[in-house]
Amino acid sequence: QVQLVESGGGLVQAGGSLRLSCAASGSIFSIGGMGWYRRPPGQQRELVATITRGGSPTYADSVKGRFTISRDNGKNTVYLQMNTLKSEDTAVYYCNADIASRYVSQGYWGQGTQVTVSS
Repeated sequence: QVQLVESGGGLVQAGGSLRLSCAASGSIFSIGGMGWYRRPPGQQRELVATITRGGSPTYADSVKGRFTISRDNGKNTVYLQMNTLKSEDTAVYYCNADIASRYVSQGYWGQGTQVTVSS
C-alpha cells in the first residue's frame, strides 16, 4: 500500500519560514512528478508548486520567489521551503505524487498539514 506522509506544518509569524516534507512509502517502482497544493479556509484547493523527477520546478505566481520545491529521489521525499510567509499563505497543504507500479502510474495524496501564518 502506497502512502504519503507529510510533516512540518505549524504556526508561524508573518515573515517567518517553514519547511514541509512529504515522504512516500510502499510498493513503489518509480515516482514521476511531485507537487504541493493548498486549500485556504473557505476556498478551493490550488496548485502551489510542482517538480519533475529530474528536478525541474514550477510555481504558482503567488509564491514565486518565496517558496522553493525540491526532492530527494533516494528518500522518495519532496520538500517545500516556505520563506517570507504571509497571512494569505494560511491553508492546509497537501502533497501529491505520481507513483508507478511497473507500467501503471497513479496519483496519490497526503493527508494534509495545517500551516497558519499570524498577521
